[in-house]
Amino acid sequence: MTKPGAPHEEDEAEVPEGVVAPVGDLTIEDPEAARLAALEAGRKLFASECQFYFAAQRLDQLPPPGLPEIAFAGRSNVGKSSLVNALTGRNTLARTSAQPGRTKQLNFFNLGDRLALVDMPGYGYAQAAKSVKEDWQGLMFQYLRGRPTLQRVILLLDARIEVKESDLAVMDLFDRAAVPYVIVLTKADGAKPGALATKETEVAALARKHPAAMMHVITTSSETGLGIPELRAELAALAA
Repeated sequence: MTKPGAPHEEDEAEVPEGVVAPVGDLTIEDPEAARLAALEAGRKLFASECQFYFAAQRLDQLPPPGLPEIAFAGRSNVGKSSLVNALTGRNTLARTSAQPGRTKQLNFFNLGDRLALVDMPGYGYAQAAKSVKEDWQGLMFQYLRGRPTLQRVILLLDARIEVKESDLAVMDLFDRAAVPYVIVLTKADGAKPGALATKETEVAALARKHPAAMMHVITTSSETGLGIPELRAELAALAA
């Protein structure tokens, strides 16, 4: 006989796969199930059509705010074009310049009408301090500080080499612009495991010193695909 107030067997709700248990009006997701769902959302988004739609060399040339924007920044030769191509599964979406650091404009790409990818000019080539001053305190800083649809900046650092003064200058600029950014290590396939682990620890500690930096670091390789699904998942969470 069922005790008063006790639930009948037929009244007990089946717990869906991927959910640990209900707590009041909330449910607690299985972290692994949530991770896999995020990876799948990222895969689907970046399988969408991605097309160039705008370029701007001056602030008054920027397209009207619309889709959520993700900007990609990094030193010349950091592998930015290769990373964007790996994310989108295309070989010619972002082209590598024959003269690194030459491009001085913002290039906008529409990803499935849900996200805009913004390719920022490389910095730090040749004369680092001059490059940062000229390229980033003009149009770039104004874009970073005043763009209402800018959701995140992806700051690329080469996993094989030390952090440069120009990288630190740009991180300080991001802090002043109050734009949240994630540090992504590139070219991880070119670093030995021990050196890579040391680099990840070093960069994570560096991020903790900067108020606009996210605390986690994503390690990637455009050659092997390392970290590409995880970065796609993170960006998909910001899409419209």
